[in-house]
Amino acid sequence: MNSELKEAILALEKEKNISSGTLFEAIENALMTACKSHFGKAENIKVKIDRDSFDYSCYAEKQVVETPEDVMDDLEDIAYEDAVKIDPTVNVGDIVCVDIDSRGFGRIATQIAKNVIMQKIREEERSVIYDYYIDKQKDIITGIVQRYIGKNISVNLGKADGMLNEKEQVPGEELLPLDRIKVFVLEVRSTNRGPRILVSRTHPDLVRRLFEQEVAEVKDGVIDIMSIAREPGSRTKIAVRSNDANVDPIGACVGSNGVRVNNIVDELKGEKIDIVVWDENPGNFIQNALSPANVVAVFADPEEKTAKVVVPDYQLSLAIGKEGQNARLAARLTGYKIDIKSETQAKDAPGFRYTDYIDDEDEYDEEEYDGEPVEETDGEYTGLNPEDSADLSEEEPVSGEEMPEAGSDSAEDGEETVSENEISEDEISEDEVSEDDDSGEEISVEDISEE
Repeated sequence: MNSELKEAILALEKEKNISSGTLFEAIENALMTACKSHFGKAENIKVKIDRDSFDYSCYAEKQVVETPEDVMDDLEDIAYEDAVKIDPTVNVGDIVCVDIDSRGFGRIATQIAKNVIMQKIREEERSVIYDYYIDKQKDIITGIVQRYIGKNISVNLGKADGMLNEKEQVPGEELLPLDRIKVFVLEVRSTNRGPRILVSRTHPDLVRRLFEQEVAEVKDGVIDIMSIAREPGSRTKIAVRSNDANVDPIGACVGSNGVRVNNIVDELKGEKIDIVVWDENPGNFIQNALSPANVVAVFADPEEKTAKVVVPDYQLSLAIGKEGQNARLAARLTGYKIDIKSETQAKDAPGFRYTDYIDDEDEYDEEEYDGEPVEETDGEYTGLNPEDSADLSEEEPVSGEEMPEAGSDSAEDGEETVSENEISEDEISEDEVSEDDDSGEEISVEDISEE
């Protein structure tokens, strides 16, 4: 067993993460190249390495000729008398394998073989690194800040270095050498000098991946992140939805005492995060997206992807946000173009009133309405059936004996009343009738009865 070759192959396999089969192939190609450099050609030269014993052999396939005079090329022909020494059973015209001592190669051939092996190892190492990081594309990875290259930052990602370009850096974020940061892998390119890895700190999916790491419900699919709107370094809005009625999406993302979301905020260097509930109804979703502002009404047009929002007068600045940030993020989060007005402004603005959305053709005339009659009571409308109105008309009227005469003393003082039946013409004498009262006017029987 070739122990030196075994140790070298096992060490490279462990250190460079290169398979032993690839290394065996590299050594075989290197020996073939060295033979071609030493002999000038290598068409009939074969190199084999035993994968178990790590022993290798290098030989040339030569054709047996009768006499030494018949040998035209020492690399391709061999005399019969020399061939039988290698294989006694060989005959003229047969092919015999003749060993080649690779240790007899010159310095140039040896150096060429070494270069071939090293080149193959470098190519395989680049391929392994590329395959490793291509699986990390569109994901986050932890890196260590190495150095500034102009305005770009080189980040050590472990097996390779990533490049954090200026436009992918968070405005105002200061990164110092040896700082540990999490970055989003934007792109992995294969180049002649190895894989080129581009990373970002501003991509919205960086927040998504951080929530997947911190919130188990998001990673397991119990909670879905529907959309994200982000202004790096300032504020992020994220819309979530729960697939389990027993799981509160906002509570799960925030965590106990805000532990989960605070870990993400710390990683983003204090960037604020608003978590809202996603809703299929665009009006409700827009209302949630404009939080923490309160919304009075939302008029959304799903076809045009526009929405008109009415908020209280004192909430207008909160709904719009500093420099329009809250409204801008809500528009990105929902995908709607949002126009916000206060209640005072909405009174005179078309499209911001309920009456603007009432179709006049849907109104009906009283003559065309065949339903039940309507009675107005205290601002509410109650229907009366024809049978009920008939019953009311059949009730007995109230007699004069039961109801006191309007304007009588009994209505005010509760004294006894004098009805028309209690005073008759028989009880009044003609003398009394003929006499004048104090006022000088005559009082007739008819006047008394009318009173």
